[in-house]
Amino acid sequence: MKKHILAATMATAAVFAHAEANPAKKELITKIVQLQQGAIDGVARMLTEQPVAAMMQPVGPTIQFRVVPEKREALGKDINADVKKYMDDVGPMLRERAQKLAPATMGAVFEDKFSEDELRQLIAIMESPVLRKFSQLQGEINKSLAEKLLADTKAQNEPKFKALQDTVAKRVDTAIKASAAK
Repeated sequence: MKKHILAATMATAAVFAHAEANPAKKELITKIVQLQQGAIDGVARMLTEQPVAAMMQPVGPTIQFRVVPEKREALGKDINADVKKYMDDVGPMLRERAQKLAPATMGAVFEDKFSEDELRQLIAIMESPVLRKFSQLQGEINKSLAEKLLADTKAQNEPKFKALQDTVAKRVDTAIKASAAK
């Protein structure tokens, strides 16, 4: 076990020594990490939003079925305010930490997996005006596909989704009534 730790330590030291010995490669890696800022921010955003979305998924139906109608709207507003406060607090913190961690974590992968020439090529691709234009239009392209897909499958999917909603609502209602009866 000690041999493995020593070997890993020596390998890590060799990587850092190589990075220090090759400032041109280190500079290229820094440039790539800077060009990846949007993706880095996206990871932080995903890590902020994903657990909240998962947590909130059952909340709507629970409110709908377990809270008296006259209190639903106020409860919804309170919960939305709580979620916004969390997102406003945690989102910037995760973004800042991601920006600080990215150079070392991403940099190590670039250092290990790419040659200096490959890094130059990668930067040329990332800085390409055509790639930038494509990236800017990606949302519009995806939206166009999503709209067409929904329109083309609406007649098939709508009845199935309605049936699923009805089935789930009945199951939840039955469970609530059974719980209340005990």
